[in-house]
Amino acid sequence: MIHESSLTDLAEAIRTGDLSAREVVVHYLDRSHALQPELNAYTEIDENAIARAESLDSSLAAGNDSGRLAGVPIAIKDLIDQAGVINTCGSGFYRHRAEQSATAVQRLEAAGAIIIGRTGLHEFAFGFSSENHWFGPVRNPWNTATSPGGSSGGSAVAVAAGLATAAIGTDTGGSVRVPAALCGVAGLKVTHGRIPLTGVFPLAASLDTVGPLGRTVDDLTTLYEVMAGHDPLDPWSSTDPVVPSATDVSLKGLAVGVPQPWIENGPMAEDVKEAFSAALDRLNDLGASVREVRHPLLQPSGELADLINAEVASVHRNWLADPTKQYGPEVADRMQRTLEATLDDYIAAQEWRAGLRNATAGFFEELDVLVTPTVGATRKTIGETTILVEDQPRSYRLVFSWFSSLVNHMGAPALAMPLRNAGAPPPSLQVIGPWWSEHRLLGLGRALEEVGLVEFRPPPTW
Repeated sequence: MIHESSLTDLAEAIRTGDLSAREVVVHYLDRSHALQPELNAYTEIDENAIARAESLDSSLAAGNDSGRLAGVPIAIKDLIDQAGVINTCGSGFYRHRAEQSATAVQRLEAAGAIIIGRTGLHEFAFGFSSENHWFGPVRNPWNTATSPGGSSGGSAVAVAAGLATAAIGTDTGGSVRVPAALCGVAGLKVTHGRIPLTGVFPLAASLDTVGPLGRTVDDLTTLYEVMAGHDPLDPWSSTDPVVPSATDVSLKGLAVGVPQPWIENGPMAEDVKEAFSAALDRLNDLGASVREVRHPLLQPSGELADLINAEVASVHRNWLADPTKQYGPEVADRMQRTLEATLDDYIAAQEWRAGLRNATAGFFEELDVLVTPTVGATRKTIGETTILVEDQPRSYRLVFSWFSSLVNHMGAPALAMPLRNAGAPPPSLQVIGPWWSEHRLLGLGRALEEVGLVEFRPPPTW
């Protein structure tokens, strides 16, 4: 089936004429429409994608270069601008018709990708469930009574259920990696500044990143290499003009750190604990050098919330004072609490973050990567605010963000991958690398796929 093909294989089939871009796009659009009532993955499915596919087919027939992503259908999170299309940010009042596409989207389309729809998200990306008051909850294809995670929930669902070949999300505290983990797909959180934020609605700009979700590490690699690179319009963008391609990484001798007290203090369901422990044992068996490392700053802290709240408040303060601008109840409550952040809190949190980054840099002088679970549990029932962990109800936001949000404050890149496991969905492994090491992280991810430690497995129903 077309929707079971990898990004690379599908692009090659379109380039060689074995498939037309039009038939591929129509296949995905039909599938997306058919499953939208059950999964609610999209806020908008774009029928204009057919015309774009036909144009690409004509260009190919004329002998023109099709680009690296020739005709590949991609879904994008509905807070990323696309020229001529309304950006809602999953809100009840924000409606922005973009005059030009975000830089990341421009680069995707220049490489031949066809954007087929805008995916559902937690309102203004401020949450981890994608249970949206205005558009309804996005539903996990592993179990439609459960959350796909957030905030890029629709993007992860589109990939897992075969509604798009791959998808783009954003990650400020785990919003690519958390839904990737809950939906059993792979997701990449890049170094802050590696993929431009131009045309992306901000949550907290000093933490925001754009990242791909896909079925395989190769799919992530292609999307990352297309989107990454300096953009003079983005003040957060790295000025380094060189984006290294993914490199092969040997597992033998790989120095792997297991960070404490981050892991030992983390809320983890038993299946996640067992899968993570088994993954560490397997890494050891494959020749990696796995050892615990410890630093008191290596765990989430109250300063983490102070940082993000201050920046969220700076974006939303005027709207929060306007009674005509309504937020959904859960997000409205969280938004009001962001207004409590003080300048003193923010400065203290900046100092905490500087210390965290210094500690992280020290570890990477001796280690190649740090590893953690991606999320502490893999299932949350829609409508419930807690998850039962070790027979105790814990806040789902704490369980989902414990292992992801600290990475954004480090500023480092991280790769989330589904472990080869019988879980439904399988537990996910997070691998964190030094700044600007995406090419090595992706090479390592590919190596882990080759030895069968991580593996995409589609949800059985779809």
